[in-house]
Amino acid sequence: MTLYTCECGNTMEIGKATIVLRDKKWVCKEAQCSCGKYMDSKPTDGMPNLKRTEPTLSIKRDKLWEGATEKIRSKTE
Repeated sequence: MTLYTCECGNTMEIGKATIVLRDKKWVCKEAQCSCGKYMDSKPTDGMPNLKRTEPTLSIKRDKLWEGATEKIRSKTE
């Protein structure tokens, strides 16, 4: 969960954030304070770990790689 803080001192923890463009600034839609402003958060270190668990993804990736290597080999010959 991410801790959001407002300029007025209010804080809020949000687990799932929806990022929207408001007044030419990207903000979290759920982090609107009672004072009317949007809260800000400090970024966490690193990148999120996304794991793709669909079995079809690895099959498609293998087929794409085989096609690419064949095209590269045929161009060099």
